[in-house]
Amino acid sequence: MKLLAYIICYIIYPFSFLFPRSKRKYAFGSYRGTFADNAKYLFLYAVEHGDPDYKYIWLSTNRTTIKKVRSYGLRAYWVLEPRGVWHALTSKYWIFNSYTSDIMFCLSGGATCINLWHGVGLKRIEFNTVAGPLANRFSKKDKYDVFCHPESFRRPDWLLSSTHFQTYSLARAFRIPESKCIEMGYPRNSILTAPDQERSRFIGRYEPEQTASLIEKTKDYDKVLIYMPTWRDSQRNIFTQGMDLDKLNGILASKNQLLILKPHSNVILDDNIHSFSNILLASPRMDIYPVLPYAHVLITDYSSILYDWLLMENKDVILYLYDYKDYINERDFYYPFDENVTGCRVETFEELCSVIETGKYTIDSAERTRMIEKFWGKTAGFDSSKMILGFIKDLRK
Repeated sequence: MKLLAYIICYIIYPFSFLFPRSKRKYAFGSYRGTFADNAKYLFLYAVEHGDPDYKYIWLSTNRTTIKKVRSYGLRAYWVLEPRGVWHALTSKYWIFNSYTSDIMFCLSGGATCINLWHGVGLKRIEFNTVAGPLANRFSKKDKYDVFCHPESFRRPDWLLSSTHFQTYSLARAFRIPESKCIEMGYPRNSILTAPDQERSRFIGRYEPEQTASLIEKTKDYDKVLIYMPTWRDSQRNIFTQGMDLDKLNGILASKNQLLILKPHSNVILDDNIHSFSNILLASPRMDIYPVLPYAHVLITDYSSILYDWLLMENKDVILYLYDYKDYINERDFYYPFDENVTGCRVETFEELCSVIETGKYTIDSAERTRMIEKFWGKTAGFDSSKMILGFIKDLRK
């Protein structure tokens, strides 16, 4: 059935070039049918601040997502229903987080595709990948893998970046000229740096009850830590492989601290993870960005979340690198790791427990500034969504 679906997709794709596309219509989508990441925040900004004569439409393969977005009074369609197919075929601008498959690859012919991507960072991605399972697709060109992922080979017309430091590697990863990278920062970071009143308004208007409940729960603790590990190609049961949660919960309870475990959407969770008094497991599909300003310490590893987190002042970082040697065999870095991260580095669970107990993980302010300048530059102060919409408006001329 999967093979048949791809064959049908390849048959449909050429016909999608025949439809006239309206420059007054923008189609948005996100990976796995979710309502998340840069596309979500740009979409909501466009709805509130964009030209009222233009249509901003969310398309998804997930009916639950469509129901949620419609509950906000916004245009949203299941991409496989007749109206969804029509809007996909007649929208001039496709705006997404990863690939045209965020909407529907076979309907993308003739659209101007704007890839917002989903993270600045150090890891080799796409056609820069030289190790691990993804190399079968991008470097080794495994025929079956290539056949089943045509969206990976559809070059974006424009790709969002942050600084030339990032543009250099992103352009090569997506096989496009550097001139096709627009350095305007990330829309999702607006919620991190927004004034408290504006953030509260946004959460009340566009976030589910579980997000508000989690934020309210954080107020019961003296300090909130959040563990956000990156995706491993092997999809390991990361929270039980690298941690003794029972022991860690005891340490947190003694200090009246809360640890939020936020898995990557691709991670396979261990069924043995259960509820703890001071450890909370967030849903993989939850948009964690509205919650981040209410946390104090980020625990991460090789994830690009580090660079978004640094945009917020008075926040600390613990780099938990228990599998560093294994990880670099799966996914190599484009730049030297040690020179491009900041935070308290620990390599064993015992070291992690020690720094949590002592609280000795304060980030160096000069290093924080250096990282921001390197990965964000001037875009750290940009109103990213406003600038991107302005850029697309210029494309219409």
